[in-house]
Amino acid sequence: MLELLRRNWGISALTALGAGLLALVPLFGSNYVLSLFIVLYANVALATAWAFFSGATRYISLATAAFFGVGIYTLAILHVYVSIPLAVVGAAIVGFLVALVVGLSTLRLRGVYFVVFTFGLTELVHQVLNWWEIKINKTVSRYIFTDVSNVNIYETLLAVTLITIVGSWYVSQIRLGFALRAIGEDETVARHTGVNTTRVKILCFALSASVMALVGAVLALRYPYIDASIAFNNTWSFQVLIAALLGGAGRAWGPAMGAVPLVLLSEYLAGSFPHHFSIALGLCFVVIVYFLPGGITRLIERFLHSLKAARAGMGGHG
Repeated sequence: MLELLRRNWGISALTALGAGLLALVPLFGSNYVLSLFIVLYANVALATAWAFFSGATRYISLATAAFFGVGIYTLAILHVYVSIPLAVVGAAIVGFLVALVVGLSTLRLRGVYFVVFTFGLTELVHQVLNWWEIKINKTVSRYIFTDVSNVNIYETLLAVTLITIVGSWYVSQIRLGFALRAIGEDETVARHTGVNTTRVKILCFALSASVMALVGAVLALRYPYIDASIAFNNTWSFQVLIAALLGGAGRAWGPAMGAVPLVLLSEYLAGSFPHHFSIALGLCFVVIVYFLPGGITRLIERFLHSLKAARAGMGGHG
């Protein structure tokens, strides 16, 4: 990994500088600014984790809300018995294990069947937990008793987001990343060239899910109580999908570039048109699919390529 960082020292330096500046935000930002950045980091981390698996393999998953909710509920249960850091780590482990079980049974599906199953998975877990809470625990919610500050949540999510982006980029540069992309191009050919497609798919699906559960657990520290409707809200699945597609799911920085404008737009719409947010989200999805099939990163790459070609033409003419 150090060799890769040395080869891309410019990007590495910019990333380190950006991370250092973002770490200083709590010193100057108001509570509103911190809250906005927390939501932003959560969306960036979730979109990057989604693109890590689905963007490369083209297994379009709508199970983000399921693993996000698993993380929330794991934190709500564990924080009573162990310290907060252990509960957060436990949430990531539980998300990983749940995804292993789900992956073993579902990653044989492809296309629309996989999409429908992952969407149904969120609703299934939601309804089962709802039934359990009402019939067995005789309650509809769980209280979370913590004194974790917004600053600590901000710092934790910043670290999670940076690790997720750098980790996704690193994997894309090594054999595992090549295997993921080979599966996305043609899984049969990838299998015949020696890629253990089952192992690669399940491992990366579980890694992606563990990040989603981790983000859910950290965000849960902001809530005084949670219930199944809060934890398993399908809006997360669609918003993360839109963010990844808007930025460009095939690039490590793509989901982040899509999540930033989407979160800012969502913040504006939620305040100005609270009853029309879902409609606006749907319109964004239609516009992205129709007008930006490659995402923002594809547009930037085309612009830079044309600029480079223009400079080369000017140099040749001179």
